[in-house]
Amino acid sequence: MFTRKPTSRFIFFTLILVLFLSFLITIKASDPTPNANDEEDLEGLEELIALDEEEERQEQEEGSHSVRSSEAEVLTKAQRIVLELNNDNTKRAIDGNEFVLILGYAPWCARSAELMPQFAEAATSLKELGSPLLMAKLDADRHTKAASTLGIKGFPTLLLFVNGTSQAYTGGLSAEEIVIWARKKTGVPLIRISSVAEADEFLKKYHTFVIGLFEKFEGPDYDEFVKAAISDNEIQFVETSNIDVATVLFPDIKDTNHFLGIVKSEPERYTPYEGTFKMDKILQFLDYNKLPLVTKLTELNSARVYSSPVQLQVIVFAEVDEFKNLLEPLQEVARKFKSKMMFLYVDITDENLAKPFLTLFGLEEAKNTVVTAFDNKISSKFLLQSDLTPINIEEFCTRLLDGTLSPYFKSQPIPDNIEASIQIIVGKTFDDLVLSSPKNVLLEVHTPWCISCETTSKHVEKLAKHFKGLDNLVFARIDASTNEHPKLQVDEYPALFLYPANDKANPIKLSTKSGLKELAASINKHLKANDHVKKDEL
Repeated sequence: MFTRKPTSRFIFFTLILVLFLSFLITIKASDPTPNANDEEDLEGLEELIALDEEEERQEQEEGSHSVRSSEAEVLTKAQRIVLELNNDNTKRAIDGNEFVLILGYAPWCARSAELMPQFAEAATSLKELGSPLLMAKLDADRHTKAASTLGIKGFPTLLLFVNGTSQAYTGGLSAEEIVIWARKKTGVPLIRISSVAEADEFLKKYHTFVIGLFEKFEGPDYDEFVKAAISDNEIQFVETSNIDVATVLFPDIKDTNHFLGIVKSEPERYTPYEGTFKMDKILQFLDYNKLPLVTKLTELNSARVYSSPVQLQVIVFAEVDEFKNLLEPLQEVARKFKSKMMFLYVDITDENLAKPFLTLFGLEEAKNTVVTAFDNKISSKFLLQSDLTPINIEEFCTRLLDGTLSPYFKSQPIPDNIEASIQIIVGKTFDDLVLSSPKNVLLEVHTPWCISCETTSKHVEKLAKHFKGLDNLVFARIDASTNEHPKLQVDEYPALFLYPANDKANPIKLSTKSGLKELAASINKHLKANDHVKKDEL
C-alpha cells in the first residue's frame, strides 16, 4: 500500500486544526446559524479532501503501473534473448550455430500466443544455465519463404537443428519442460547433486523429477539409468551417491545403495520404482506414473496426455469452483486406480477443449458437472448417469476396469411418429423400430453437414409415397450426428439400408447414387413379395 506524501499530510492536518478553532470561536459567539464564511470553509474542506483522495488514488495507480511495467520488462528482456528470424537470416543462424531451437508461429494463432511466453522464459533459463543452444522464433505467416524451407506447415511448430540437421520437437510445452528437453538434446541428460544445499536449491526449481541413488556412477544398472535419462524427453533426471542428499529429494528411500523413484508436486508425491534396471522398464514406469493423480487438460499438455499408454481415461468436465470441491474426493478415487486409468479434468467453460469431447455425448450445451470415460483400446465411451458422489464415481471406475460398464450411445429424445410417412429413428428406438420390427425397414442415414444428403432425402420421400400401400415395408431415417447404436456403423453419408423382415442382422446396402427407378426396382427385388410388388414407374 502506498503512503500519502508528507507535504500533503501536513497541509491536511493544518487545515483541520484551523477549521476546528474557527468552529470553537463560532460556538462561543453563540451564533446558532452558520454564516456564509462557514459554508465556504466546509466547501473548501470537502474540495481539499477530494483532491487528497485523488492524489492518493493516482499514487496507487502509478505503483500498480510500476509493477506491471516491471513484469513487462522481464518478459521483454526474455524475448530479446530469442533471435527474431526472417527470410534473410534464417539459414545463417542455423549454419552458424551447433544447436538452434526454432519456434515457428503466426501472430493470429492462439496456441502460438500461449506458447510464446513459455518459450521466452525457457530461453532465459537456458542462458543462465550456460546452454549453447540458440533460441529463435520465426513469424511463419509473414516470412513464408523461410517457413517453407524449414518445413513449417502448422502453428506453433518447434524444430531443433543440430549442426544444420532438423529434429522434431517431442517435449512438453511449459518453460520447465522446454528447458529439460533442450538440455537433454544438447548433451545434459541428467544433473548430479553432491550436497544437501544443492538438493535444496534443486527443489526450488523442479516440480517433477526422477532420482537415482547409486553407490558408484558405473555398472550395468547405472548405464541403463543413463540410457533412460537420454531417451526420456519430458522429465528431469537427477543422480547422487549421497544418502543424505537422496533423502532430501526422496524421504522414504529404503535401499540405501540402489534406488530409483519419481517425485511429483501433488499429494501422491513419491513413487518408488520396484522393477529391474532396464531402460525400457524404467521408461514404462515413468509413462504410467509421470502425470498427477488428476491432470488438468490444457492446450499445452494435451499432446503429452494423449501420448500416454494408459488406455482407460476418466474425464471430469466442471466449472473451476465446482471442481475445487470435487478434487480431493476424486484424488482419493484416482489413488485406488493408479497406473490403471488416467483421471483428467477439463474446464467445462473452455469451448476449445470441452466441446469436442462433450459433442461425442450430445452434451455440448452442458453447464453442470459431467463425468465421462473412454476405453481407447476398444474405442468406446462411457457416461456416469447416476448422482455425482465419490461412491458412484468409484463404482463407475471399477466397472470400467473390469469391463462390465455399458458403453454410452447418443440419442435424441423419442419423437412422435404417429401418422408419419417416414419414421424418425433415434438411438433409443433403433432396437424397437428397426431391429425388432416384424416389417421390412428401409433406413436412410444422414447428417446435417452432408451436402448430398438432401438429394437422397428427396428420393426417400418420393419412394415412401410410391410404396405407400405396401403394408410390409416401413420407411425411416436417422440423424447419425446426434444418434448412435452399436449395430449401426456407417463410414460415409448419406447411406441407405434395407433391413429384411426375416434377416435384420444382415441389412442390404443400397446405392445412394441410383435414380428413383433403379432404387424402386432394387427394393422390389429384395422384398421378394411378388403379390405386393408395385410397378417401377413413378
